[in-house]
Amino acid sequence: MKVVCLLLVLVAAVAADKIPDFVVPGKCPPCDIEGLWNQQRSEHARYAGVWYQQAITSNPYQPNKKCNRIEYSHDGHGFEAKTCGINAEGNLLRHNGKIYPNPLGVPVLSIDYEGMFAAPYTILSTDYSNYACIYSCIDYNYGYYSDFAFIFTRSATPSDNYIQKCLDVFQSHNVNNSRFERTEQGSSCPYDALKAL
Repeated sequence: MKVVCLLLVLVAAVAADKIPDFVVPGKCPPCDIEGLWNQQRSEHARYAGVWYQQAITSNPYQPNKKCNRIEYSHDGHGFEAKTCGINAEGNLLRHNGKIYPNPLGVPVLSIDYEGMFAAPYTILSTDYSNYACIYSCIDYNYGYYSDFAFIFTRSATPSDNYIQKCLDVFQSHNVNNSRFERTEQGSSCPYDALKAL
């Protein structure tokens, strides 16, 4: 239903001669989602816990601009997700969501946050202990697609090596590294207050 709603929004935007900035000509880059799924499915419980967003590509669905802390609780099937951070106005903000196996049988996770549409959630690479490279890409009709990419680390102030690992992974999937914006993390972030939200 949510995908249908998104498509209606896109159709309305096209009819108004205004395609959203995040919908671009082309198609999602090739990705062995089935291979990744088979490799990671039995390890999903290890993905649970706290992650810190270190970088992101432009994403109108991510209202938090800095100090993003993501907590995943694994329930044996999927994850309950809690994302906390600071928005552009300087307010602490929490969003709740779920990550679960795609209900249509496609070998990929789906992410579904309140007030947003469900989208693919592909863990392109992770060692579960230090970094995770997350990618979401949706192909539309008529040769358009939209994609969003994230770099997560377990530490709020990680080694740059982990961020570079993800940048290398994204580059190998034709995601231009210049699209990434670093997310402010570190001593200026009120992590205890964010955790308590």
